[in-house]
Amino acid sequence: MDTLFYECFSGISGDMNLGAMIDLGVDKDFLISELKKLKLDGWEIRVEKDQRHGITGTKVTVILSKEEKKHRHLSDIKEIIEKSSLDSSVKAVALEIFRNVAEAESKVHNIPVEKVHFHEVGAIDSIIDITGAAVCYVKLGIKNVIISPVELGSGFVKCAHDLLPIPAPA
Repeated sequence: MDTLFYECFSGISGDMNLGAMIDLGVDKDFLISELKKLKLDGWEIRVEKDQRHGITGTKVTVILSKEEKKHRHLSDIKEIIEKSSLDSSVKAVALEIFRNVAEAESKVHNIPVEKVHFHEVGAIDSIIDITGAAVCYVKLGIKNVIISPVELGSGFVKCAHDLLPIPAPA
């Protein structure tokens, strides 16, 4: 598979993405064994079939053994990934994704990329989700990702920074 298309009419979560990757053919045991190479403690993955509104798919849930309040900078996440025993191609894809997120946060908050500290994205479950996506992209041979526009909502949501409008700026 060379190109992956996401129809994101209502967004996508990291867990949903991993479920879709398993449905595309990535073996769940392979994914879990690869993610263990991150050498992070306190997580496990539950994989189960789910059906909603007549549509069946794979539901992936990252379960944490303890709540984490740690905020990480890009350099912290880079160190976790680089010190792992993941394949170099997986490391490169994961780091590119995190770098893209850091650049977006940098623009929104008007600070240098090095000063960006991740809240939700720096949490273990997000590191698992994003690195898991990288594992799956490499396994499936994905070179290009195309994403449909995300439908915009309205209202407000409580986030780590404060009350933010929907859609949130970053």
